[in-house]
Order: sequence, then C-alpha cells, then structure tokens
Amino acid sequence: MTNPLTNLTGFKSRTLAITVLYIILLAAAYYSTFTWLVTMDWVREDYSSSCLVPLIVGYLIWEKRRMLTAMESKPTWKGIILVTAGIILFGLGELAGEFFTLYISFWLVLVGLVWTHCGTEKLRELLFPLVFLLAMFPLPNFINSTVTLKLKLLSSRLGVDMIQLCGMSAYREGNVIDLGFTKLQVVDACSGLRYFIPLIVLSLLLAYYFRARSWKKIVLVLSAIPISVITNGMRIASVGILYKYWGPMVAEGFFHNFSGWFIFMFSLGLLLLEMQVLKKIGRQRTTNSEQLIANYEKSEIRKQNSELGLTAFPFTKSAVAAILMIAAIFVSYSIDYHEKVPASRPFAEFPLRVANWQGVRNTMEKIYLDELKFDDYVMIDYNDPQRKTVSFYTAYFGSQTKGGSIHSPASCLPGGGWVFEESGDASFPLKDGAGEMRVSRAYMQKDGVRELTYYWFPQHGRILTNLYELKLNTFWEALTERRTDGALVRVITPVYETERLADAEARLQGFTREICPVLAMFLPK
Repeated sequence: MTNPLTNLTGFKSRTLAITVLYIILLAAAYYSTFTWLVTMDWVREDYSSSCLVPLIVGYLIWEKRRMLTAMESKPTWKGIILVTAGIILFGLGELAGEFFTLYISFWLVLVGLVWTHCGTEKLRELLFPLVFLLAMFPLPNFINSTVTLKLKLLSSRLGVDMIQLCGMSAYREGNVIDLGFTKLQVVDACSGLRYFIPLIVLSLLLAYYFRARSWKKIVLVLSAIPISVITNGMRIASVGILYKYWGPMVAEGFFHNFSGWFIFMFSLGLLLLEMQVLKKIGRQRTTNSEQLIANYEKSEIRKQNSELGLTAFPFTKSAVAAILMIAAIFVSYSIDYHEKVPASRPFAEFPLRVANWQGVRNTMEKIYLDELKFDDYVMIDYNDPQRKTVSFYTAYFGSQTKGGSIHSPASCLPGGGWVFEESGDASFPLKDGAGEMRVSRAYMQKDGVRELTYYWFPQHGRILTNLYELKLNTFWEALTERRTDGALVRVITPVYETERLADAEARLQGFTREICPVLAMFLPK
C-alpha cells in the first residue's frame, strides 16, 4: 500500500524541481530583456516606482496563500496555448528588437504556466495580481511621448488659468508660460506622467481592497485621471505664483521635488476621501472573504490535496512548456540581428547649394541632442532668389529599436505653442516623372505668425506619413530585412503677410522636388 506521506514528499520534490527548471529557463530567455528593464527603464524618473510592482504582486499572492492552498489544482492544456502565444511573441520581439513586445511575451508565458498547472479556478483567483503585474513595464516610447506631450499641454493650460484666477498676468505658448517678468518652461518632469502612473496604480490597489460594488470601484479608478491632471496644474500654478517672490529656487532643486511629492500625497488623500464618500452611497457589498476562506479550509478539498496535488505538475504538460521555452532560448541566441545601419553619407557633407536655393547651416543645442538620440542630423535654412526661406531638417536613426524612436512633428510642434489650423496628408508630382510625393501637411500659426510645414518618414525607399504606420513598417522590416533604420524629414516655410497660402504651398512643393534627389544620396537604400 502506498504511503501518502511518501507520495506528498515526492510531489513536493517534483514540484520544486519543475519550478526551479522554469525559473532557469525564463532567466536564460529573458535575461537581456530584464537587464534593460532594470538598468534602463526603471531608472527613468517616469517609471522609477515600477520596480515596486513585483513586490506588491508578491504580497497580494502571499495574502491569498490560505485560499489557494485550500483550492484544488486542475491542470489544463489551455495554458499551453497562452505559453505558445508568448513564445511566438518572444521570437517576434527578438527579431524586431522591441522590448515592449518582449515584456508582454514574458507576461503571457508566466500567466500561461500558472494556468497550465493551477487550472482555471485558481487563475481566476490570481487574476488581479497577474494583471497588476503589467504595471511593472513602461509604455512604448512613441505612446509615452504622445501621452507626456498631451499632459504637459493640459497641465500648462490649467496652470495658466489658476495663475490668472489669482490676479496675476500669465500667457501660454504651448509649454512655455510667460509671466511678464520671466518665462517658465513646462518640461517632461512637470508633465504629470511621473505621478500620473503611480496614482493610477494606487487607485487600482485601493479599488481592489475597497469593499464596494463594482461601479464604485470603477468610479474610484477613473477619478484618478482628472485628480492627477488638476493637482499637477496646481503644482505648476504654485511655481508661477511663488516665482515672483522667491525666484528660480521654486522651479528647481528641493522645492520643485518637494512640491511634486506633496501634490502626489494630496492626490492620494483625495482618493481616500472619495472612498469615504462612496461608502455612504447605496448599499455596501456584504461578501466576507475571511468566511469564504474558512469554508474552503473546512471542506474535504484540503484533505484531498495531498493526492490531487500529485497531478498539479503533470510531466507531459511540464515537458511541453519546457520545450517551448528552450526553443525561445535557441531563437534568442541564434538570431543574427544587424544593427545599426549607418547613413550612406554623413550629413555634414549635405550641400548648401541646391538648384537655385542657397542655405546657411544651423546647429542644435545639446539638450535636444541628448533627448532626441538620433545618429546624424542636418539643419539648413535655404533662401530662394526672392529671399523667401524654407527651413530644412532631417534626423537619421540607425536603429529605431532598443528604446529609441522617431518623434513626430505632430507632437513636437504643438509643444512649442504652434496651433494647427489645418492638418492632413498631401501629394504632388516629383520632377521628371519620378512619381508622386506623399507628405503630412500642417498649416499652423502662433502669435500672428503663419507657417506651412511638410514632413515625412523615409524608410528604405518608402515614404510614410503616419507615426503608427511607421511603427508597423519598422516592425515588419525588422522581421524581414533585419534592419530598423529610418529618418524624419521636415520642411517649413513662413506664410508671408504679402502672400497667399497657395504661394507658400507652391514654394514648399518646389523646394521638396529639388531636395528629394539630393537627400536620397545620404539615406541608405
């Protein structure tokens, strides 16, 4: 007769061995991914709090240990489907060099393993901690840049309105606030994203522990968005008001950091106050989780787990999951990924004379060079014989992966205070029947100054005009061509007082026809 204690000991040994094997395989496959996460993404101030998420998830699972122990494990092949999807995404992420894809891949594999060995019922109990784990990963760069810009613009607008309510004169140009005696630049650190994401995460935790109906939890989480935006506007307004009396010290150093933490704690206090108000509305949820745990422990399930647990880590399912992860490791170390692709010619050689256009070369400040992280660039102001100007700018990226991305003028120009009166795509014929040229077009103005701009993204012989189209194309060409290099081209001309918009349009199209063949000699095919 088999000794149950011997069976239980054998089960624990096999479970431990398979768990250790999974940890080793995951570490081998995702080592470079998590090295980047820890050393690059988590050191960014916007996501420095994300490193606490795994610890929080660990506590949430530990808190459920009694209920999970009492529940029966029912292994299922459904989890292998999720593991397979994660491994496929891993291969795509390795080929494309996209870390966010690799982050999601790891999460899918982890959830798939839990589902495979614990079953659907336990997975449902662990659903919140597992979904919450996604908060440890930063947003993709191009989404992060868009969100940061929108928050900066909204915070700047609210800050100016609050300053004006206090009787002070303030005027906003994009992210620049003119107070008359000085100008304040609302930079990324003041966008609110640094405190927006942690506040959303905390609101999710508060909703999780909030014994209330679902609609109240949803209201609590959604309210974190306007609370974060409004309180950040208050922070900017306080800097503008106190600047008059205390000078630059309120916009930097200790006061700046302290005001950020104070506003964050104030926002958290508002969420807690909101919970108290919501408690007084309607009937309360009566589910007693402690009683539920007690019922589980009194049931026969716990007594049977010493035998049922023997199938919790079945050999066949474990072997399939391990083989899939070994395949992922093979993919990771066998891919010959060719990065970076240098420009065909350095932009320092870009001619100042193009047809009848004569140019003057410009340089970019180091603060922008550090932020944009391109590999080469050129900035030239060209003048035609009538002294009408077209500003030409091209930035080349040898790689658009591993955390790098092109910044679209559709995001950057409004940050400088430019208001788009018209925007969309435009096309016109090139010289000598070379085909149609497709560009993104924007007619904009600021302080009575009118300008017309075209911009596009050359990508290995293709012309793209949309940032999302660019990301999809970059991903596809990373898979098929093993390269992700590309460029941003932007041309701008003033709409002079003595001319119509159509005149500026004709000038910009004429210049683009002349510059495209020259630019082609500098970008790799």
